[in-house]
Amino acid sequence: MNDSVIIIPTYNEKENIGRMIDTLMALEHGFDVLVVDDGSPDGTAAIVREAMETYPGRVHMIERSGKLGLGTAYVAGFKWALKAGYEYIFEMDADFSHDPKDVPLLYEACAKDGYDLSVGSRYVTGVNVVNWPMGRVLMSYFASKYVRFITRLPVYDTTAGFNCYRREVLETIDLDNIRFKGYAFQIEMKFTTHMCGFKIKEVPVIFVNRVLGTSKMSGGIFSEAFFGVIRLKVGSWFRKYPKANK
Repeated sequence: MNDSVIIIPTYNEKENIGRMIDTLMALEHGFDVLVVDDGSPDGTAAIVREAMETYPGRVHMIERSGKLGLGTAYVAGFKWALKAGYEYIFEMDADFSHDPKDVPLLYEACAKDGYDLSVGSRYVTGVNVVNWPMGRVLMSYFASKYVRFITRLPVYDTTAGFNCYRREVLETIDLDNIRFKGYAFQIEMKFTTHMCGFKIKEVPVIFVNRVLGTSKMSGGIFSEAFFGVIRLKVGSWFRKYPKANK
């Protein structure tokens, strides 16, 4: 077993998941992969099962009965990874919007530079987004600014879904108390990590809009994030966060 596992939530990603797994398996540092599939009707799980035979002991899968939310998929993956004994636990999309070549950069920020959470950041050095409609770029960019303003979280890309956690972070956070299920989950995880006193490093990456498959974004996702951030900040005034063992 390697020391790192990359969690990839999937729903109808048959065009991408096989190629993504092959690409990750070819990286010089050994990274295992855990796919959390939410009952994809397009055969995504069957492709993952083939990869499990091709890469025995390195590719794993949790199959769930239906679309239960991004946040719950990652929490299920986190619990599995902690039980399996991994030291570095990644979040990554299946659609190549996150470049697999950047995975080692996030790993090094935690394993070599001593950070507890590394974030593949689109905005720490400007706006590094390719092939997104301008309206979506602006919405994402100013959403992160809004989150920073409300929460005072010292992260430029607060909604980033390309992250590496040291296991101590996930052991310290009460994963059962993470409330958000959509993309606001990413905000809540970073905010909680910060409030627990862990060190966060933003690693600049270029985000490329998916070429194959269909985006899972929706208006409801942005609504959850917009109003949820206020609830998150107000709730922090009355909550005692567990502290990092430093």
